[in-house]
Amino acid sequence: MERLIQLAKIFSDINRLKILILVLRDCEACVCEICDTLELSQPLVSRHLKQMREANILESRQSGTWVIYSLTANPDSALTCWIEEARKQVSSLPKLIACTTK
Repeated sequence: MERLIQLAKIFSDINRLKILILVLRDCEACVCEICDTLELSQPLVSRHLKQMREANILESRQSGTWVIYSLTANPDSALTCWIEEARKQVSSLPKLIACTTK
């Protein structure tokens, strides 16, 4: 029950839901790509990514000076339900704006 509440709180924010959908569609993204694509500030995106990482929704890896985010490798059954619903919305987001400084 606690996990469902945690996920509901995370995805009650439209920006976090958009970030999930973007990462689902493109498999991985860095902060600047998310910021540029969704037209959000870097501090806001970083705060959302931190919350999603702490909730074991996303994982990150270092690539030079960039941090690359992807869906967690082993989503639990509660997260899998959210992922399946989010996949239905993939076409609603703009094309990923690739980072030009990588």
